[in-house]
Formats: sequence, C-alpha cells, structure tokens
Amino acid sequence: MIIEDANYYIDGVLEGNRRVIAKTITLVESSLLAHQNLAKTIIDKLSPYSGKAVRIGITGVPGVGKSAFIESFGMMLLKDKHCIAVLAVDPSSKKSGGSVMGDKTRMERLAVEERAFIRPSPSGGTLGGVVRKTRETMIVCEAAGFDVMIVETVGVGQSETTVASMVDFFLVLMLSGAGDELQGIKKGVVELADAIAITKADGDNIEKAKRATKEYETALHLINPTSPSWMPPVVTCSALTLEGINEIWDIVLNHREKQKGSGEFEEKRKKQAVDWMWSLVEEGLKDQFYKIPDVIKMLPKVTKEVERGKTAPTAAVYELLSSISNKKI
Repeated sequence: MIIEDANYYIDGVLEGNRRVIAKTITLVESSLLAHQNLAKTIIDKLSPYSGKAVRIGITGVPGVGKSAFIESFGMMLLKDKHCIAVLAVDPSSKKSGGSVMGDKTRMERLAVEERAFIRPSPSGGTLGGVVRKTRETMIVCEAAGFDVMIVETVGVGQSETTVASMVDFFLVLMLSGAGDELQGIKKGVVELADAIAITKADGDNIEKAKRATKEYETALHLINPTSPSWMPPVVTCSALTLEGINEIWDIVLNHREKQKGSGEFEEKRKKQAVDWMWSLVEEGLKDQFYKIPDVIKMLPKVTKEVERGKTAPTAAVYELLSSISNKKI
C-alpha cells in the first residue's frame, strides 16, 4: 500500500529507515501517474541532501566476475566504515528478465549487511526509463546516508555509455587470456574507463593477467584521455584472494582528489545534471507524443504501410509530425 504523504518518505529516508527507503524506491519505479507525481515531490525535497557520495560505475564482459568483485570490494569498504548502495542498469531485462536478481543472490554476504543496500533495476522499459529511475534511486540512497554508490551495468551496448555519464569514476573489468584483450578498444568501452582491472588474477591466471595488463597499457596510450589530469591505470585483482581490491579504492580516491583539484569534478557533475534534464525532456516529449489523439488514430495505419513497404519510414515520420506541428504537446 502506497502512503500519499510525501513527508512520510522524506523523513524516513533522511532517518535512514531501510523500510521507508525501499518503499520510496518502489514509488520511484512505479509507472502510475499519481505515484510519479508524488515521487517527483519527494526527489525534489531529497536532492539537496544528495551529491556527496562517491559514485562508481562498473562494467565488464559476461563471466568477468562483476558480482564477486563487487561483493569483495563492498565488504572491504564496509570494514572501512562506509555505507554502500549497489544499483544496476539493465536495459535488456525487458526481453530476458535480466540477471540482476541472480547477481543479488550471488552477493550473499553483502546482501545481509546492515550498511549495504542492493537494488535491482526495474524490469522492462526502455534504457532511458531505467536510467531515470536509477538516477532518482541514487538521490534517495545518498540522502539516506550511503556514501559510496556502485552502479553496475548488467546489459550491454549503450548502457555502458549511459552509466559512465552518471558516475564520477568508471571502472572496466576485463578477463585475461580470453583471446580478446583488445576487443574492448574496438567497442569503445575502454575509452570510457577511468581504470581497467584485470580480474581473476590468481593461481594459474596471474601470468596471463600480467600480460593482459601490458597490452591494455599499450593500447590506452593510443587513445586520447578523457581528462587532462588523469591517465587511466591498468591493474590486476582477485575477488578470491582480495589481491588488488584495496588498490582500486585508492585509485578511485586519487582520481577524485585530482578531479576536484583541477575543477573537473564540479564541471562534470554540472554537465551530468544538464544531461539528465535533457534526457527527461526527451523522455517526456516521447511519452506525450504517444498520448496525442491524432497520433493514436494515425499510428496503426502508418505502421502497417511502413511494414508493407507502401510508405518509406521518412515519409511516415513526416506525416506523423506534420499532424501535430500546429498543436500543443
């Protein structure tokens, strides 16, 4: 049951009440108009209390061990008295159901910790919708006192770019000896990285991990760095032995210090806020577009004509947009 008093959620979140935090996020994820309006009020009031957390994005190829890494990384942070929230962006969940719940069950130790919070992304919907809810969930968690936010990409493709645009530090996890050490360069994912970590660097994999490190270090010198004050390091780590886990946190803090010193941190946060605004504008316009009576009436006919090859997609779009050009959206 949804309580309609915004102060119930605002006060509960600020007090760190986990039950209210979960209810607030459920409200944020709801597609009902009444819930969305209430959520907007809550997020607006909570926003001034957010923004202080360290925001880390994590991505990696299937099998790289994201869940194992995040759990080991998270447990290390808990020992240092941090409070962490793990969120996931999963645009593929509409088709496949996603793997987030599986990830959550694999992080069994982290999931039961009082100062840790793991939240799957909402199933279904477009990447834009999932991302909006993830950003709002970040505000809720930060206002509740979580000082480290980990945003994990579960899907593939555009989600990496999107997650990189909402965090302070983007960590790319890679496997060694998979025969595609340089494949990430081609996909452009590595270009987004603030650091690359070669995972599973234990046992027989240690030498392979070292070789992969050299290859990535060489490759990164061929890419223009995204920041004049930072060259992405390549390190090895093991979620099993915990080797290199602390080093990655030190890298995150070092990056944060340099970015703040150069003024890039504040500029990046400002740009992210503006980008989020425009993404909401685009999402809102798209949502309103499908509610316009003329569009509702024309869309089935136009769609069938495009399917049958009777109308070109460009002509169909022009026809739809022309029908609303003189109307208020």
